[in-house]
Amino acid sequence: MSDKFTIPKEKIPTPGKRHFLIIAGQSLVLFNVNHQFFAIDDRCPHQGASLYCARLKEHILQCPAHGLNFDLKTGYMLKSSQCKLKTYPVIQQGEQIVIVLDAEDVV
Repeated sequence: MSDKFTIPKEKIPTPGKRHFLIIAGQSLVLFNVNHQFFAIDDRCPHQGASLYCARLKEHILQCPAHGLNFDLKTGYMLKSSQCKLKTYPVIQQGEQIVIVLDAEDVV
């Protein structure tokens, strides 16, 4: 079972931008990369640095703390399958954006 959260229109980022969200007590970042949306946990899996201010080039995100690069499409660190971002499915229904959280992730 999963929980779906509709994002208010004013919090949907425009292309090339991002928005910090708190959903069900979890800190997330929603990215708009060329009209494709990606939702991730705000913390780097390496040492917990916030990813809200991370550099973004196309769909590659660089952690500001140690420079680790992650692919927003897969969540995996580049050139490794050992480290992965927590990603959340994003459903785009017309102008509406919905983020899906697993029920077991919601505390």
